[in-house]
Amino acid sequence: MYIPKKYIALAFLSFAVSSVSADNPIVQTCFTTDPAPMVHGDRLYIYTGHDENKADFFWMQEWRVYSTDDMVNWTDHGSPLAIEDFEWADDRAWAPQCIERDGKFYFYVPLHSKLTGAMAIGVAVGDTPTGPFKDALGKPLVDGNWAYIDPTVFIDDDGQAYLYWGNPNLYYVKLNKDMVSFDGEVGMIEQTPEGFGKPKFVEMEPEKKYNSTYTEGPWFYKRDGKYYMVYAAGGIPENISYSMSDGPTGPWKYKGVIMPQCDTGSFTNHSGIIDFKGKSYFFYHTGNLPGGGGFGRSVAVEPFEYNSDGTFPTIMPTKEGAPAIKTFEPYGRIEAETMAWSEGVTTEPNSNTGLYVSDVHDGDFIKLANVNFKSGGPKLFGASVASALRGGKIEVRMDGKDGPLVAVLDVPGTGGWEKWKYIEVPVCAEIPGVHDIYFVFKGRKGPKLFNIDFWKFK
Repeated sequence: MYIPKKYIALAFLSFAVSSVSADNPIVQTCFTTDPAPMVHGDRLYIYTGHDENKADFFWMQEWRVYSTDDMVNWTDHGSPLAIEDFEWADDRAWAPQCIERDGKFYFYVPLHSKLTGAMAIGVAVGDTPTGPFKDALGKPLVDGNWAYIDPTVFIDDDGQAYLYWGNPNLYYVKLNKDMVSFDGEVGMIEQTPEGFGKPKFVEMEPEKKYNSTYTEGPWFYKRDGKYYMVYAAGGIPENISYSMSDGPTGPWKYKGVIMPQCDTGSFTNHSGIIDFKGKSYFFYHTGNLPGGGGFGRSVAVEPFEYNSDGTFPTIMPTKEGAPAIKTFEPYGRIEAETMAWSEGVTTEPNSNTGLYVSDVHDGDFIKLANVNFKSGGPKLFGASVASALRGGKIEVRMDGKDGPLVAVLDVPGTGGWEKWKYIEVPVCAEIPGVHDIYFVFKGRKGPKLFNIDFWKFK
């Protein structure tokens, strides 16, 4: 999004970063922004932006993907798409959305266009929800002005697809069935006090307070025959508001605020709403990770229930997030980048190994939530590890990072940070039934200890 620098400075000073110790935000290994949920098969996928560490603006280089089948343990799928995948673009990988049609996955993203020197919307296509994705056109789908950001896409019951975007105007096109072209001109939704809580920007009276102010980040979908347009509103700091309609292009009726302006550590907000396995979820972002803030944002989620008339309740940010909707199956190979919570670690990609957990130091840990060991519990624990130095230990503990000890795996030096060795040890305590499991990392204080590719209980 574009925000005048004088407002950025004021907003940045207005918030203090709070420490989070529960399971919101849902990703702790890096900063994630602008959540766009999508359900495919038995999993819920989240497509996000990525704020760089210590950023002083929205300097964003790539998009990332995470998925879950239980709403508490999330698998990091890395970055399947970045600025470099679009030859016509050179900067600002901002808020995305992905959608499936006829077995293909279409990834809509805003970027700074080298062709016009302004923002534009591009589209990439892939064969799986996690990519890889390839620029479908070799040029922008729409290339216009600085308002061309934050695309949201929806396919209606009759097969017609719609793409909306914009800040502070709300633009749209009807996409062709190929999802990468459209006929006709770009349309713009007229914003009125009845439809969006305010008139068009040029018609606003400076001294008048309006119910809301559409700003950016639209999220467009349909439920029970009604169309919803959910959006960041109110200027700076932002709330999340919404409008409803009986048709895909209006007329719209302003319905109110969903998530009020809150002390979340971020002066922006961006929402994505979806139903998954019979429950409704509201995704948004905060600045609540250590080191986070207005340019270091993190995706969070809240469960909610619609009111009987289809309107939203007020949704407030929490540290708890969504509860588990099923238990986690621990037996067999589990990628180390699957976690409910972590402290200290990050993830890295490798063309041979895929993604793995890195930057492990003494005292760091990973938590898996609601793990179901069934009757008897495991007999063995193993992990694929690598260390160019002296290694360390993985302590497997139950129900807390200082909880009962289940197993200890000694990690030796393996001769390189990506020279992997699988090591297996006996489990020293029974853990039947359902428990949270903590992998606590121990070793010399200071240096990086080792990397982890995957783990197994047997």
